[in-house]
Amino acid sequence: MDPVLIAQAAGEHGDSLAKMGLAIGAGLAVTGVGGPAIGVGLAASKSLEGMARQPEATGRLLANTLIFAALSEALGLFAFLIAILLFLQLQ
Repeated sequence: MDPVLIAQAAGEHGDSLAKMGLAIGAGLAVTGVGGPAIGVGLAASKSLEGMARQPEATGRLLANTLIFAALSEALGLFAFLIAILLFLQLQ
């Protein structure tokens, strides 16, 4: 895209263009919440599978799974926070 055209459009419709960009950004940030949920589900299923195959490694697998789940959930909360901040800028 031509930067001159973008600047001209922003000059004419700057407020509505900025609000549109914020709305699109907030929508894209909300989709970031689904990724960690899938990751936690896969980690839990593989951890349970590993515990079933090697019961003696249950303690290590459980500790690693909980750490991974906590980090993934933090990523999801971060994406949700970004979405909320962008949404609040619309008003």
